[in-house]
Amino acid sequence: MLKNSLKTGISFGLTSGIITTLGLMIGLGCGTNSKIAVIGGILTIAIADAFSDALGIHISEESEAQHTTKEVWISTIYTFLSKFIFAMSFVIPVLLFQLQTATIISIIWGLLLLCSFSFYISKEQKVNPLKVVGEHLIIALLVIIITHYVGDLIAKNFG
Repeated sequence: MLKNSLKTGISFGLTSGIITTLGLMIGLGCGTNSKIAVIGGILTIAIADAFSDALGIHISEESEAQHTTKEVWISTIYTFLSKFIFAMSFVIPVLLFQLQTATIISIIWGLLLLCSFSFYISKEQKVNPLKVVGEHLIIALLVIIITHYVGDLIAKNFG
C-alpha cells in the first residue's frame, strides 16, 4: 500500500501542478502582461496551493479507513513535494524569456509532462494509451483555452 500512497501523491501533485500553474500563467499573462504578476502567481501556487492540495489528499486518505497513518502521510508529503516542484519548474522559462515565449515553452513543457505521465499510467494499467493521453490532453487544452479567454476578458474590462 505504501507504493499506492506514493503514486497517489505524485500523480495528484504532478497533474494539479501542471494544470493549475498553466491556467494561472495564461490567465494572468493575458490579463496583465506582467512577468512579475506571473512569477508571483506561480510562487503562490507552488506554496499555498501545494499545501492546500496536500491537506486535501491528507483528509481524503484519512476518510478512507483502509489507509495507515504512514500511508496517509506519504501521500500528503509527496502531494506537496510534487505539486511544489512541478509548479516551480514553470518559473524557469518566465525568468529566461519574454512572457509570451515563456508561456509557449511552459505550455509545451506542461503538456509533455502530462502526456508522458498519462502514457505511463496507461501502460501500467494495460489500457489504450491514446484514450488516456487524449482524455488528459483534452482537459488540459480546455483549461488553457478557457483561461486565455478569461485573461483577455479581464484585460478588456478591467485593464
